[in-house]
Parts: sequence; structure tokens; C-alpha cells
Amino acid sequence: MHREEILKKMAHKRSRCTVYTRVMGYHRPVESFNIGKKGEHRQRKQFVEK
Repeated sequence: MHREEILKKMAHKRSRCTVYTRVMGYHRPVESFNIGKKGEHRQRKQFVEK
């Protein structure tokens, strides 16, 4: 089963979540960013420090 099919099948069980990130020393929800800042956030690479 493809990812899209699974998402459609389980749509009734999903809920929207708010993602926060640290900007200029404080935390803000990503959904409140302007279009340019949202693009920058999408391009960030996540890592786990050893």
C-alpha cells in the first residue's frame, strides 16, 4: 500500500498538530511564519547529536 493510500484510509484518525521552533531566542509556531520563513524551515536538516 502506498503512503497516499494509507493517509487517505486513516484520515479519520489523524489530528492536526502544532509544530514549534526556536526563532530569535523564543519558540514560535511554524504556521505563523511568512512564506519565506516556512520555506527556510522546510529546507532545514534534522540531526541527532552524538
